[in-house]
Amino acid sequence: MSAGPEPSPHAAALREAIAGRGATVAVAGLGYVGLPLLVAIAEAGFGVIGIDPDAERVATLAAGGSYVSDVPAEAVARLARARFTTDPGEVAAAQVVVVAVPTPLTDGSPDLTAVRTAMADVARAMRPGTLVVLESTTYPGTTDEVVRPILETSGLACGAEFFLAYSPERIDPGSAWSLRDTPKVVSGIDEAAADLCEAFYGCFVTKTVRTPTTRDAEMAKLIENTFRHVNIALVNELAMVAPELGVDVWAALDAAASKPFGYLAFWPGPGVGGHCIAIDPAYLSWKVGQRLGFGVDFIEHAKEVNNRMPRVVAGRIGDALNAVGKPVKGSRVLVLGVAYKPGVNDIRESPSIMVLERLASQGAEVSYHDPFVPALRLAGRELRSVPLDAATVAGQDCVAILTAHPGVDHDRVVAEAALVFDARGVTRGLRAQNVVLL
Repeated sequence: MSAGPEPSPHAAALREAIAGRGATVAVAGLGYVGLPLLVAIAEAGFGVIGIDPDAERVATLAAGGSYVSDVPAEAVARLARARFTTDPGEVAAAQVVVVAVPTPLTDGSPDLTAVRTAMADVARAMRPGTLVVLESTTYPGTTDEVVRPILETSGLACGAEFFLAYSPERIDPGSAWSLRDTPKVVSGIDEAAADLCEAFYGCFVTKTVRTPTTRDAEMAKLIENTFRHVNIALVNELAMVAPELGVDVWAALDAAASKPFGYLAFWPGPGVGGHCIAIDPAYLSWKVGQRLGFGVDFIEHAKEVNNRMPRVVAGRIGDALNAVGKPVKGSRVLVLGVAYKPGVNDIRESPSIMVLERLASQGAEVSYHDPFVPALRLAGRELRSVPLDAATVAGQDCVAILTAHPGVDHDRVVAEAALVFDARGVTRGLRAQNVVLL
């Protein structure tokens, strides 16, 4: 019986450095995933290097500020062992490198440009004994088939001189779930890498969940967001047909949600947005199409339904105005919430903005209030968030609740507005005559 491969001395040294918090950790990509991760790593006692190509971001962090709603400025300001830079060559000073860069869709296909660029930067700078972890959401096979060959251009041997792992991000912006208390999926190209990955994240999360391969971990992330995408599409489609059946979909969904087993509640809305639900399932369908010649029908139908919702919601707002004798053109419409979800300042792929754009294109006099988004550009002009005072609300022909931010007094809005269209169901308990629900 032949002996297995000799364990790498680099792995033993790195494990010891991780356990003793002597390893320096570089985080490449300081967005809504990378910045909270860097703060958690630093608070666990590691020295950290934050790397981002955006010089404005780096300057903000270096001055002790923050641009991510879930990371207060004071949390950045108290990081004594942190430095921030736009120079990817700083990876040379790190023993652990975590890459958390965007993976958008371009023309409907996965765009790994940022991952490829970041990993090429790592390959040029990393030293023997480095653990590299990819956190970006991607399709199964990326870590092994795309990332590994790029890192091997360093001349270092994977599994002996450097270690490659995958651990998908599970950040939920605006949520009460902390990074520490959210179970962390970990994996590695080989056992040594998986061991190191698990040891590293175990320093600052309560529970790790290990998968046999990196492909399994990549798939797990896509399953999570595809599950949400498909179920949101289901209730959105039910919301579209319910009126024709004489059904109050909100009352029906509330009743269904009372079942303590076999059911998980999802709620209708103006669509899906952000960088996860709106994009990640397409990675899975694309990969299946590349391998098998056809996509995943559930995903394709869910995308069609959810992409239709901004048009549906804008149409329902028009119907609500028409019912009180007002056309969309010339009507004053105040939108409450333009971020893609409550409690965040992220407007990427936001369905609320799509509704706002459609109403404006139909001639409505649109404005918005969002405590997290002070300004935005709409059809080439800048709009600024207006105060949510009694005079502003009373001066509208319709107030449309599209993103239900915490801290907004929706009950007061109902009391002061002539007409409210509620796409989120937050006022359904009031049963007010001036409220129209999606």
